[in-house]
Amino acid sequence: MKFQPDRAEGVNLITRHEPGRVWVGTQAFEGAVVVPWKGPVQHWSVQTVKDLSAVHFERLLALKPELVLFGSGPSLVFPAPTLLRALIAAGVGVETMDTAAACRTYNVLATEHRSVVAALLPAR
Repeated sequence: MKFQPDRAEGVNLITRHEPGRVWVGTQAFEGAVVVPWKGPVQHWSVQTVKDLSAVHFERLLALKPELVLFGSGPSLVFPAPTLLRALIAAGVGVETMDTAAACRTYNVLATEHRSVVAALLPAR
């Protein structure tokens, strides 16, 4: 049985989420965000699944992830498959879940030192 918490030095971890806000480490971010396993957290210029375009997902390729977790807000809403075409063509895995589940899953994968990116819509 393990008694000490895992340490993930230099890795972004989501420490809290609440309606309209996600905390990465000790910093709060309002609205939609992209949380890469390493590097700066980025604001994402969408608020709902209806606002999404293929360009939003294509920009995630620059982060070179092996997996993208899409948090669709307070409930599970799948984006149109055509929006994910660039990620799939590049061999990047994509999983869709509600934002709370995406935050939890992201932390598990990030502490395993996986190159994961969470693209999160606000959970209102």
